[in-house]
Amino acid sequence: MKRTDIRNVAIIAHVDHGKTTLVNELLKQGGIFRENQVVNDRVMDSGDLERERGITILAKNTSVFYKGIKINIIDTPGHADFGGEVERVLKMVSGVLVLVDACEGPMPQTRFVMQKALELNNKLIIVVNKIDRPDARLSEVQDEILELLFDLNASDEQIDSPIIYCSGRDGTATTDLNVAGKDLTPLFEAMINHFEPQEVDPEGPFQMLVSSIDYNDYVGRIGIGRIERGRAVVNSEVETCNFNIKGKETRGKLVSIYQIDGLERVPVEEASAGDIVCISGLENISIGDTICAAGFAEPVPFVKISEPTVEMTFSVNDSPFAGKEGKFVTTRHLRERLFREMLKDVSLRVEETDSADSYRVCGRGEMHLSILIETMRRAGYEFQVGAPKVMYKEENGVLKEPMERLVVDVPEDKTGTVFSSMGIRKGELLQMESVGSRIRLEFKVPARGLFGYKSQFLTDTRGEGVFNTIFYGYEEYKGDIEKRTTGSLVAFETGEAVTYGLFNAQGRGQLFIGAGTKVYEGMVVGVSPKSEDISVNVCKKKHLTNTRASGSDDALRLETPKIMSLEEAMEFINDDELLEITPLNIRIRKKTLDTETRLKRKARGLE
Repeated sequence: MKRTDIRNVAIIAHVDHGKTTLVNELLKQGGIFRENQVVNDRVMDSGDLERERGITILAKNTSVFYKGIKINIIDTPGHADFGGEVERVLKMVSGVLVLVDACEGPMPQTRFVMQKALELNNKLIIVVNKIDRPDARLSEVQDEILELLFDLNASDEQIDSPIIYCSGRDGTATTDLNVAGKDLTPLFEAMINHFEPQEVDPEGPFQMLVSSIDYNDYVGRIGIGRIERGRAVVNSEVETCNFNIKGKETRGKLVSIYQIDGLERVPVEEASAGDIVCISGLENISIGDTICAAGFAEPVPFVKISEPTVEMTFSVNDSPFAGKEGKFVTTRHLRERLFREMLKDVSLRVEETDSADSYRVCGRGEMHLSILIETMRRAGYEFQVGAPKVMYKEENGVLKEPMERLVVDVPEDKTGTVFSSMGIRKGELLQMESVGSRIRLEFKVPARGLFGYKSQFLTDTRGEGVFNTIFYGYEEYKGDIEKRTTGSLVAFETGEAVTYGLFNAQGRGQLFIGAGTKVYEGMVVGVSPKSEDISVNVCKKKHLTNTRASGSDDALRLETPKIMSLEEAMEFINDDELLEITPLNIRIRKKTLDTETRLKRKARGLE
């Protein structure tokens, strides 16, 4: 039978194209909020980091009602590093809204997520968003979307997908650009008419694929997914299996079932095929598992998640300040937290190393790992991480490295600096075109060549450039790339930084710390323009004398130190340096803290 009372829809797009803002308006017009209720902007971005950075990190479920039909909506991330969140939720839906900015047009992540949707034969509705922008290029963007569909070998039906023109901020939509939209009714109508009711078997044995995992301290792991077949009933006996892991069959019982109603999870006694539900009571459930009725173990194939390309080493903090600021500081705490994160994040890999105190953590990119680090830091964890490295492959004796597709939009007079930087980083120009008053450049560049480039790119373009990347594939190793041309200013002794010592040190380079900062020997306190490291004594005090020379007591003026963000520090550190992460501070330090030992090791080529 067909479930005519339900539609399961995902919204996919490139970062900053307006998915979460549009979902906000869908919720408002779908009657989820009271008329007098105060509603935050981007209500789906519920995490602190999401609201601070203005990006979606985790895919989230919500639902609205239109003409008695329940529309389950999944808001997905747009950043390339969180592509795994998009890949796994597409198995839950039968239709996809592809959002495209009316000025920028299809961008790298648009291509990636659209390709995944086409592979699963999802029906599409193209939503051209932000049509109220003064620089909107509606006809050109429409042509670019059609070109992309042809390029991705879309079927005739997918190429003929309806196009809706929206302003997510104003909450309006129209199918005809000559007619101004009043509300989102055209979009609601397109969703219930173009996305066909799902074919389901409500009478067969229960079967559900787990596409997402949540965790609650009271009930443990919560499996989220769409019921493929049959009915889920509270307290019924079930069996868990996995298509890719034979012998994983375990028995259990459904303790509770929740359906998503707006922004709330509502407990229900049973749910039927086609419903998206949250289930608790199964202890070791993980993403990709299939929950079946007891005695009817039939695993459902799960989408293949793209492999991680960047790795970092997470280890227990062993600096002189270890254990003073964090709540969770031991190896056991670190191991437990990393492996728990792997249950929720299908793109993450965590492996043990030869050292009992270190773990190899692999992710999609620098931002993917930096969000994990920041989340752990805010939860009270204290640890240290090494410099990010790309993951190489060897095929038929040939060393291969991950490549990124880099797309930048820059003013015409700033293209020279971009070409110069790409030459140093082994970048290869793929395309160059004019987009309005700006130039769009597309490069193929080794992933390691982009470490630390984003901040330099923004400096080179005076903040006017737009920077986007997406994984391109593995290609033969392109040769050595110099990561950093600057050295570090390294503290010579442990103590408290004072104005006199800092004044003498700032002549050697730019400082990262101010007066009163506690430092230890081997801690990096600044950057030197020279390529070699320089030891500085920032704790040095001025000695008193019996005589006074004119001008000796003048106030010493310190330059404003550069306070490094987590991403900037990750991009800055060299292979012989570590990042010390605590809830209160982010410190850069040398792996070998003792100055004399470090110099001897460097002389022997060990560092």
